[in-house]
Amino acid sequence: MASTSRNEEQGSSSSAGPSPIEAVKTVTWGTNLKEDVFARWGQGFIFSEDEPAALLQNEGGPCAIIAPLQGYILKNLLFQEPQVEHWQQIDAERRRELLLEAMTEVLSNVSTSNEFTLILQADKQQSVMTENPVIENIAQGGQEPPTDHNAFHSSLRLQSYNSVEEVHSALQASYHMFTNDGGVLLFLYSVLLTKGLDSIKVEVEDSSEPLIDGIYGHGSQSLINLMLTGRAVSHVFDDEKEVAGLRMKGVTEQGNIGFLTLLENLRYCEVGSYMKNPRCPIWVLGSETHLTVFFTQELSLVAPESKWETARRIFSSYDTEGSGFIQAVLLGDVLATLELFSLPEYVDIMRKKLDPDEFGIILLNAFMAEFFADEPDRLIPEHFTVYHYNGLKRSCPQNKVSFITGRASVPNPGELECLSEATPLKSCLRTKWPTFEVEWTNSVNPSII
Repeated sequence: MASTSRNEEQGSSSSAGPSPIEAVKTVTWGTNLKEDVFARWGQGFIFSEDEPAALLQNEGGPCAIIAPLQGYILKNLLFQEPQVEHWQQIDAERRRELLLEAMTEVLSNVSTSNEFTLILQADKQQSVMTENPVIENIAQGGQEPPTDHNAFHSSLRLQSYNSVEEVHSALQASYHMFTNDGGVLLFLYSVLLTKGLDSIKVEVEDSSEPLIDGIYGHGSQSLINLMLTGRAVSHVFDDEKEVAGLRMKGVTEQGNIGFLTLLENLRYCEVGSYMKNPRCPIWVLGSETHLTVFFTQELSLVAPESKWETARRIFSSYDTEGSGFIQAVLLGDVLATLELFSLPEYVDIMRKKLDPDEFGIILLNAFMAEFFADEPDRLIPEHFTVYHYNGLKRSCPQNKVSFITGRASVPNPGELECLSEATPLKSCLRTKWPTFEVEWTNSVNPSII
């Protein structure tokens, strides 16, 4: 059963510190929440009239929540049994359940102890109380939805649950709250408190920085990572790296939904193998200011990692600058990590062979040619269907949010005469598939901004 002991009111605090609502507000926004930024995040989860399974985004900012949820909706729609043949023609009841499943999955991913917290609005509870007794003790009300952040936060209440089944039932009963104004924030706060604010502060690189930018309203990479992986780390490379004496935390395991970013093409960051190779062929795409989703039903794009790919990934993990080489003294560590022969005498012989001019470095290409000469056979078909989603109407053709269809290919480098012009979307995708090409239906170039 749900606990009734954690119904909290905004502003109620004790000598022990601020209330959970005050604390989550500070972690999210910092100490200065601007009304215009709050207003951009004040929408609920709404589906497009032109694409039944596509979520709408009204203004810039909440894509940090909406795009990952869209990815989970697509995962469950396309790859969960039983599969739907005409998946773009689902009815309202099915898409409602898909959103609930996606919300439950994200909460489950962030929960470390099978305990869950929902943030709900007291003034919208009356109709819910007859539907689900587990939340009957939440305070009642009846006012109009709050129009400013102080009124909104003063209306919030916490409710605790002890199983995935309980929290899913509670989400069903309070579904209308998440589709009304403020619904995205209710879910965001629920995710943060279910994860635990102390855990978030440990995982982020700088705990003094809010998860949402106070000026522009953009969600941080830590928030995006929390939604996609369950951990609020600040980087998207694999595992950890030591840079200038600082230990920096990245992504520690493969997830269901991937992430690619145009910023890697611009060499501002490095996306690791875990994010580039999710279990399902669905990737959240990052531009400088916005998040969209690229997906396909072609499972060969996420086939299990080959030994060749594993070797490149592990070698690159020792290449902290992304320069295409490692220091020669690290060769033994790389061989040991790959579980190859790594006795010191053998390592010395191979170091001299791979660095004959004694420059003190070993190139990735030389290493791969020596130890993994046979590149894996091609598994990806010559052509396959892909889709792109952008939740902002103003960024979509004819201001209609729908999945744009394309016919894609990833030619072998030796077969490619030249690459077509690199649009921002192609540049983003080429960080994973350097030869990626696509022809979009009706010659539309999808926008990632």
